[in-house]
Amino acid sequence: MEELSSIVAPYESALVAFSGGVDSSLALAIAANALPKENVLAVTSNNETYLPSELDLARDVADSLGIEHIVVNTRELDNPDYASNPTNRCYFCKSTLYSDLHEMARERGYGCVVDGANADDEGDYRPGRKAAKELGVVSPLSAAGVSKDEVRTLAKHLGLPSWDKPALACLSSRFPYGQEITPEKLSQVARAEEFLRREGFGEVRVRHHGEIARLEIGASEMDRAFSMREEISAELKDAGFLYVAMEMSPYKSGSLNVALGKKPKTTLPVVS
Repeated sequence: MEELSSIVAPYESALVAFSGGVDSSLALAIAANALPKENVLAVTSNNETYLPSELDLARDVADSLGIEHIVVNTRELDNPDYASNPTNRCYFCKSTLYSDLHEMARERGYGCVVDGANADDEGDYRPGRKAAKELGVVSPLSAAGVSKDEVRTLAKHLGLPSWDKPALACLSSRFPYGQEITPEKLSQVARAEEFLRREGFGEVRVRHHGEIARLEIGASEMDRAFSMREEISAELKDAGFLYVAMEMSPYKSGSLNVALGKKPKTTLPVVS
C-alpha cells in the first residue's frame, strides 16, 4: 500500500474512474489513502453498457471510503466507431470516457485521472489500455506490478465490500465483433444477466448472437443452470431472444476474442 500510495501522492488530488468493481475500488482506496479525502472524486459512467445493480455497489464502496461520488453519462454509443463493434471497440469507449474525465478533472482542478487497470491487463488483448496511455491516465496497480489475485488480497485486507466480486466487463463485451451494438440489444443482455445474478449465479455471461442467447456459466454452476433450463429459457425468451443455448465449456473471460485469430469477413477500422 505504501508503494501504491507513493504513485498517486505526488499529484495532490485525483479523479478516479470508478466502476465499482474490485480493481477500481482498490484504486479508489489507494487514492483515499494517499491523499486528503476531500481531494479525491469517484466518477462512475452510468450508461446502457452498465448493469443497473452495479451502480448501487459503486455507491456503497464510495460511501464506505468517505469519498465523494458522482455519476455521469459519457454516451459511448453515440460514437459510430464504437457502436459498429470493431475489434478495437474498447479503444473508442475508453477514448470517450477518459477524454471526458480529463476535461472534468481540468475544470475541477484535480491533478490526475486514475483507473484500476492491473498488471494482468497488460498481457491481455485490451485496446482500451492504448487509450488510457495516450491520455495520461495514472494506473497505480499496473505501475506497481499488482496482479488480479493480489488486487483481491489487498481489497480483502482493506475490507472493501467488492473484494470477492466476480469480474464483470461492460455489456458490450457480450457481442461478437462486427455485430452492431444498440440500446435495445444491451437492454436484452442486461435483463437476462440481472435475472441470472438474482438467481445466485456468480460467473455468468449472456452472449448476444442475434436471435440466440448463448449462456456461459462458471464450471461449478453449470449443473444448476441446466436444472433450471426451463425457467431460464422462459425468462430470456421473454427478454426478446428467440432461442436460448448454453455453452458446453465453462465460462472463460474474453472468450469472444478467439475470433481474432480468424480472418474477418469484413474489414474493420483499426487504430495504429
